[in-house]
Amino acid sequence: MKKYFLLLLLLVSIVSLTIGCGNQDAKTPNDPASGDEPMKVGFIYVGPIGDAGYTYAHDLGAEFMKKELGDSVELIKVENVPENAADTERVLNQLIDQGCKIIFATSFGYMDSVIKVAEENKDVVFLHCSGYKTAENVGTYFGQIEQPRYLSGIAAGKMTKTNIIGYVAAHQIPECIRGINAFTMGARSVNPDVKVKVVWTNTWFDPPKEKDAGTSLLQDGADVIAQHQDTPGPMQAAEEGGAYGISYNSDMSKFAPKAVITGPIWNWGPYYVKTVKAVQDGTWKSEKYWGPMSDGVVDLAPIADFVPEDVKQLIETEKGRILSGELNIFTGPIKDQTGADKVPAGTTMTDDEILNMDWFVQGVEGSPK
Repeated sequence: MKKYFLLLLLLVSIVSLTIGCGNQDAKTPNDPASGDEPMKVGFIYVGPIGDAGYTYAHDLGAEFMKKELGDSVELIKVENVPENAADTERVLNQLIDQGCKIIFATSFGYMDSVIKVAEENKDVVFLHCSGYKTAENVGTYFGQIEQPRYLSGIAAGKMTKTNIIGYVAAHQIPECIRGINAFTMGARSVNPDVKVKVVWTNTWFDPPKEKDAGTSLLQDGADVIAQHQDTPGPMQAAEEGGAYGISYNSDMSKFAPKAVITGPIWNWGPYYVKTVKAVQDGTWKSEKYWGPMSDGVVDLAPIADFVPEDVKQLIETEKGRILSGELNIFTGPIKDQTGADKVPAGTTMTDDEILNMDWFVQGVEGSPK
């Protein structure tokens, strides 16, 4: 019996030693050297990656993140997802079934579906772009695109000869309304006679319709066309009509090189890197991110060579004031489109007031509702 007992004790010691040595070599989660599966990161896009605009900009950010984080992540993308509950929830659940632990839903209309699916999947992190609803495992993110929009308005206000600027806008939501307001305030800061005529398309991605909207504004006397759309259609209309253009999302000058002056652009890459790394290392917490130009998430596209040097210098000066915090574009006095005082002199609108803006400033022609 004593012999068998000593043999058993020896076997237990060997097993314990083996386990101990194995623990010393254990790797952290998502460490490629450990042989663990990469973290799957899902992206839902409202349009095609090749839209040259909004979805294209998000995808550039996603690919930048993949390049930075390497084998520790795997991207799964779904394009052309309509903004309705049935399609959005179906795609979200498909991404979860494929193993995604973080999902970026990149368009406003996905918001309620994200909240619903997130409630049912607490182990998945969701990031919703441009929305306002959050949960413990849902954060929102956007950028203060109004800042470069204001600067692009300065460019338009300086370049117009008719003092009529057309604006092709997507949907009557606060995101578009505050962008139109910022653009108009920028234009009127250098040219008080400017009128900004707005046409709503109720689309994000419909190249023919958006181009036709630009053409209709040219027929109304506009000699500069601005846009809040995902396609270069309005810029192409501007070039064909011998007018100037202010693009959006990405540098669209290659589609209308004789027309595009500049335009506000997105740079999502650094945000995606920071957010995914936080999820990987377990430090992520829900927040409402609204990044300014100083973060680099929004910027102004290169200004065309045909723009006079004094105009370029003025834009650079005002950009510097925004970056330093000296210029807050939503500081009064601000009047609404009827001429009534809306924001008193010396008063700055709160983030909540800006994010829920549903009225137009003086100088805008069109209805926000």
